[in-house]
Amino acid sequence: MMRRTKLLIVDDAPYVLKALRDTLGAHGYEVHQAVNGEEAVTMYRKVIPDVVLMDILMPKMDGVSATRSILEYDPHAKIIVVTAVGKRGLEKDCIEAGAKGFIMKPFKTKDLMNTINSLGKNERN
Repeated sequence: MMRRTKLLIVDDAPYVLKALRDTLGAHGYEVHQAVNGEEAVTMYRKVIPDVVLMDILMPKMDGVSATRSILEYDPHAKIIVVTAVGKRGLEKDCIEAGAKGFIMKPFKTKDLMNTINSLGKNERN
């Protein structure tokens, strides 16, 4: 029996969380969520998800800082940045912070799932 892939979705927009939770849940993922970077770090430690979908612009702690904090805690964390912000240099900041992928909103569910699955496959080593 294959264990379901655990996801942590981090976004401060309730409709984004709901849409992702519904869609990914329907595709068999176990979905957890957080509404800002601080909560993301706390939830990460509690859940130890396989993949994190991280928004960038959020209250309390932004996605780049949260990515750094999570990777300090777990160097093997797999974080995909999902953002509507097309700010120059942002992708570089995220990758330098340790993010493994970068997806622009709006995105196709299929593209998102392909990215999740490509990361989720190389099991924690």
